[in-house]
Amino acid sequence: MGSEPRTDLARHYDSGGWLARFAGRMLVVCPRCGGRALVIPRPGLSEPRYFSELLFQPRRLACGGCGAVADWKPEMQGAGLVGAVLGGSEDPFFQRPLWLQTRSAGHILWAYNEEHVDELSAYVGARLRERGGARPTMSMFARLPAWMKVSDNRGEVLAGLETLRALAERMAPADRSDAAHGRGDRPRVRRSMYFRGGPYES
Repeated sequence: MGSEPRTDLARHYDSGGWLARFAGRMLVVCPRCGGRALVIPRPGLSEPRYFSELLFQPRRLACGGCGAVADWKPEMQGAGLVGAVLGGSEDPFFQRPLWLQTRSAGHILWAYNEEHVDELSAYVGARLRERGGARPTMSMFARLPAWMKVSDNRGEVLAGLETLRALAERMAPADRSDAAHGRGDRPRVRRSMYFRGGPYES
């Protein structure tokens, strides 16, 4: 039985979480076969204490379909590591198009993984949205584009999120969304620095 977009979620409380909390696992388009690949922290690393550390962890791109593998590590700048910049329809490490992309309300709707889709669905479907957290203007929800927040687009955006949820279950090149292409829309902002010595420098 197919699931219908939820519109009964009456209330959503924004605790101020950043987009970085979904950066641990990203579904991307494989550079070799065009199927679904994963971008994850390099195996063997310790668990980060903070979500922000995910922007500095060495990464591995791996495709279960064709076996493609690639590695990424942060750039060194003086005594610090330069972190990846989140945002846009490409992953911030390998610059591969995100696998979870679809057209919605005249725009491109994207997400990093299934958990990201779930959080967006809870927010978009809510009739009442409350903002909290120590720095609410820095939260992921506060930075969503206006077209995702307006009530007139609620049904269409929720339907798009259901499409992304279905795409997350697929991995063959033929399953790739026609929207899953690079657009060069990654943010051009100052990158963060990580100065604490330790596990991410090798």
